[in-house]
Amino acid sequence: MRLRGVLLDLDGTLFDHDSAADAAVRAWLPSLGLPATDEAVARWTALQEPHLAAWRAGTISFAEQRRRRLRDFFGTAGSDAELDHMFAGYLRHYEAAWRAFDDAADALQMIAAAGLRTAVLTNGSAGQQNKKLARTGLAALAGPVFTVDDLGVAKPDPEAFRRACRGWGLAPGEVLSVGDNHALDVVAARTAGLHAAHLDRPGRGPLGEPYRLSSLRELSSCPLWPRSSPRTRAPRSARAGR
Repeated sequence: MRLRGVLLDLDGTLFDHDSAADAAVRAWLPSLGLPATDEAVARWTALQEPHLAAWRAGTISFAEQRRRRLRDFFGTAGSDAELDHMFAGYLRHYEAAWRAFDDAADALQMIAAAGLRTAVLTNGSAGQQNKKLARTGLAALAGPVFTVDDLGVAKPDPEAFRRACRGWGLAPGEVLSVGDNHALDVVAARTAGLHAAHLDRPGRGPLGEPYRLSSLRELSSCPLWPRSSPRTRAPRSARAGR
């Protein structure tokens, strides 16, 4: 079955979440009179996933996962309103640091030039993830966005990929999944019947992954990329290695 669409992850793939989150906490903690030490930043980062996992599982709300993260970090038992106000301070710094990766727009344009459709599958909330795409200028290029809110299930459950494909009107075998998390974006996608490539920007592996990219600009040289179309050249800025 020929490839018809590319399903991209957002955080860590198109959008530089880690840099934005790091910049945010280093600006936010001093505003509270606290030092932004490397240890404090690492602890704040480590507390993110356990509570997000509970939200993705549907056991708590998106707002509650933020409150629980704050309670764990500060050891406080503040009211919901107090905690929401506190997190809003962090969020302002986080949003101020939002950036797309410098290869993201080129890659989306390259995919379109090859006659392929694009969509985003993300484990984030619908409101925040769509806002990221809009603020970074990628919304017009990215195609439909499928989130936990929309699908009712999150990666690495293969059903997240199947539901996204159904919502997109494509068969899993017609879709290439691309993302930075090997377990979530590659292994789970293949289990659901999609093709998959791993975006390994830091070069950490797994080194045995056969379809491994160091940049989204390498998509057109991936063996999974369609070779029959004459429109598979990267945009000029991508070919120049901008």
